[in-house]
Amino acid sequence: MFPSLLHKKDFYSGMLMILLGAGVALNSTTYSLGTLTHMGPGMFPFMLGIVLTFIGMLILGTAVLTPFDPDERILPKSMEWRGWGCILAGPALFMVFGEYLGLVPAIFACVFVAALGDRTATLKSSFLLAVGMAVGGTLLFSYILKVPFPIFRVNF
Repeated sequence: MFPSLLHKKDFYSGMLMILLGAGVALNSTTYSLGTLTHMGPGMFPFMLGIVLTFIGMLILGTAVLTPFDPDERILPKSMEWRGWGCILAGPALFMVFGEYLGLVPAIFACVFVAALGDRTATLKSSFLLAVGMAVGGTLLFSYILKVPFPIFRVNF
């Protein structure tokens, strides 16, 4: 039974979630936890770590309880290099555009390029999604949350 577990994606994802959750929970104890009525800075990461660990145990449990399918693969047959590249380029563009051009161009560039990582995405659908996210993100972060980030800037 154990060798077949090593060929399941759920086994590795469950173990990763458990390790991440346990690490967050243990690291959060270096901060003051406080009480439930007067929470300290370590309470939220501690609870988040516990929840992540519990979810990881559920994922690992599904790996143990489901029968092994010999056709299951850990890695896909063909790598999605376009998707990886676009998704990784999106946040990088957000940082560059945010530094030099402002919030609206940064959100637009990040969402537009990341959306193009989907094989079914068209230029039109990616453009409309990026415009919607730029408008919504600007309303949320600039006007509702009052985040001090210039909407537009020219900083070369």
